[in-house]
Amino acid sequence: MSTKTVSNSNAAVIGSRDELIAHFAGGEKPADRWRIGTEHEKFVYATADHHAPSWDEPGGIRALLLELQQHGWKPIEEGGKIIALSGADGSVSLEPAGQFELSGAPLDNLHQTCAETGRHLQQVKAAGERLGVGFLGLGMWPDKRRDELPIMPKGRYAIMLRHMPRVGTMGLDMMLRTCTIQVNLDYASEADMAQKFRVGLALQPLATALFANSPFTEGKPNGFLSYRSHIWSDTDPARTGMLPFVFEDGFGYERYADYMLDVPMYFVYRDGRYIDAAGLSFRDFMKGELSVLPGERPTIDDWNDHLSTAFPEVRLKTFLEMRGADGGPWGRICALPAFWVGLLYDQRALDAAWDVVKGWTLDERQALRDAVPKLGLSAPIPGGGQLRDIAGAVLDIAHAGLAARARTNGAGDDETGFLDPLREIVRSGKVPAEVLLERYHGAWNGDVSKVYDEARF
Repeated sequence: MSTKTVSNSNAAVIGSRDELIAHFAGGEKPADRWRIGTEHEKFVYATADHHAPSWDEPGGIRALLLELQQHGWKPIEEGGKIIALSGADGSVSLEPAGQFELSGAPLDNLHQTCAETGRHLQQVKAAGERLGVGFLGLGMWPDKRRDELPIMPKGRYAIMLRHMPRVGTMGLDMMLRTCTIQVNLDYASEADMAQKFRVGLALQPLATALFANSPFTEGKPNGFLSYRSHIWSDTDPARTGMLPFVFEDGFGYERYADYMLDVPMYFVYRDGRYIDAAGLSFRDFMKGELSVLPGERPTIDDWNDHLSTAFPEVRLKTFLEMRGADGGPWGRICALPAFWVGLLYDQRALDAAWDVVKGWTLDERQALRDAVPKLGLSAPIPGGGQLRDIAGAVLDIAHAGLAARARTNGAGDDETGFLDPLREIVRSGKVPAEVLLERYHGAWNGDVSKVYDEARF
């Protein structure tokens, strides 16, 4: 989730709904300026006893942030407390229970983004060895109850933690017990954005299946392969889901702006603090009728903040975010952007991917999304068969898209090799969670703590 650094008191007040729509158009870029931004989260645990360290305990999250400054990272504070870092490789931030996130810089190719991931992991592992903490690449805490987890000192999280139980049963699990990998991608025009959004939503269940990596809750199998994905089904219906309107004729910036105007607010950021606006209307804010800031109208900074509080499977800001994957190890952190860049950054690949899904109905897309968290690649697909039946063909499309980009490293390798971990999953027929479950029922003898050896970075 976003880390706010300053409030811009000089930002222009939004004069009309048209300015909200124009904000999305401002993200358009020609293809030669398209970039890749990769975000990934991981769980932090004390190596001595596997507890989740608090922000302020010795060797805890604060100490980890301070330790990383020797690599050139600069501190970001809120209320006098360090809560994030900024640097050449993007930013390091904290999720609500101390999950550690790198929001990578916008980069030209997958070689660069994978190298960035490698640098970050080397830095945090070295810091962790000095502090006695380790890092776990999973989609959900395998053994922690909510009440065992710390809360980070960030104002927006306090607001969300109060609000989540009002609107769903699993929002606190989303905040406290999950980790994800995401990739942020550009678009050239409104039509390009719409096509990428539709392909991204329709094929998001395939990404969820390939990266499914959260089969344990509180030390036991939970009956799902991606429990993280299941959690989103009852987090907050007003700001989650598959957005059926994206597939309607005429979808574009205006329709998404109207959707966001209907998403209830969480907060307004002013003078270094978060003002609780949970459940209030951005439309009222536009009219100067927000009860917590009477007479005040929003700026484009406020609109950007509000855009970050919706959590659909694909999200539009001034770029598109692919949001369907569980957390995982280095190879899969590199594989997720490879999957989506291959499908979305080459027009022939994008058209071929759309051909795969364009005949699916709203109900069929929703049924697939609902089935995947439990069934993974065995989920039934529209027209018969299972998701595994199209997985190889979709990876072939992504491969062709990456090959067409022809971005090579110093050794002359193109980007297609980053798909190899996904090729192996399709070849074996087992998603990561199924491998973990086999080990839990076999070599681990029902001891989920063995996952700390299996899934650590």
